Amino acid sequence: MSNQAANAGDMRRALANAIHEHWGLFLAEGIILVILGFIAILLPPLATITFTIIIGWLFLISGIVGLATTFMMRQAPGFWWSLLSGILGVAAGIVLLIWPISGALSLTLLLSAFFIVEGVASIMYAIDHRNQLTGRWGWMLVSGVVDLILAGIIVAGLPGTAAWALGLLVGINMLFGGTAMIGMALAARHPA
Repeated sequence: MSNQAANAGDMRRALANAIHEHWGLFLAEGIILVILGFIAILLPPLATITFTIIIGWLFLISGIVGLATTFMMRQAPGFWWSLLSGILGVAAGIVLLIWPISGALSLTLLLSAFFIVEGVASIMYAIDHRNQLTGRWGWMLVSGVVDLILAGIIVAGLPGTAAWALGLLVGINMLFGGTAMIGMALAARHPA
C-alpha cells in the first residue's frame, strides 16, 4: 500500500507542477471564456443562432469525414453502421444549417444534458483537486453547481425559451467557467 501512496503523491505533485508550469495558458483561456460569455449574454438570440450553426458545421464535417473513411475501409467490420453514422452526421448538419432556429430546440435539449454532465464532472473535479488548489477549488465547485442550475432553467422553460436560452445559458456557462479557470490559474502561479 505504501508504494501506491507514493505513486499517488508523485502523481499529485506532477499534476500540481503541470498546472503551475502552464498557469498562463489557463489564465488566457479563462479571460477568453469570460469575454465570449459576456458577448453571448448581451446578444443571446445571436449567440443561439451562432452556436446552432457551429454545431451544424461540426456535424456536417464529421459526417463527410466519416463517410470518406467508411468508403476507404469498405472491408472493415461494421461498414453499414459506419455508413449510417456518416449519413446521419451529414443529414443533421444540413438540417441545422438550413433551419438553425428549429434546430435550436433540439440543441437546447442536448445542452441541458451537457450541463448536467459537465456540472457533475466539475463538482467531482473540484473535490478531487481540493488538495492541489487550496483556496481556489471552490470556484470549480461553484461552476459545477451553476451548470446544474442552468440545466434546470433550460428544462423548465421549454419550448418557448429555446430561441434565446441556448445563447444566454452558453454565455453564463462560459462566464462562470472562465472565472473558475482564472481562479485556478491565479492559484497555480506559485509552486505547490
